[in-house]
Amino acid sequence: MKDSRRGAQLVRVQEKGQVTLPAEVRRNLGLKKGDLVAVTQTPEGVLITPQEVIAMQALDRLGEALSKRGLSLEELIESGRDIRGEFIKEQYGIVPEKQDD
Repeated sequence: MKDSRRGAQLVRVQEKGQVTLPAEVRRNLGLKKGDLVAVTQTPEGVLITPQEVIAMQALDRLGEALSKRGLSLEELIESGRDIRGEFIKEQYGIVPEKQDD
C-alpha cells in the first residue's frame, strides 16, 4: 500500500512486532533471509540499516580517529600483537615465535 505523501510503502506490524519489508526494498538493499539489520529510532521514525553498512561506518570512524592521532590500523594491529606477546610471556612463560610479514 502506498503513502502518497512521501512515496513510502505502508506495511502492517504483526502480532509479535514483526514487519515485512517490501520485496523491492529488500532487493535494493541486497537483503536476503537471515541477514542482520540495525534498527535505530530517530526523531522522524525508524532507520533500518544493513549490518554490513554499520560495520563499515564503524571502521571508517576508527580509521579517522587513528588518523587524527597519527596512527594507522596496521600499527594498531601490530601493537596488539606486541601486547599479546608480552602478556603470554608474563602469564605463561611462553615466548611467541616471530611472524614473518
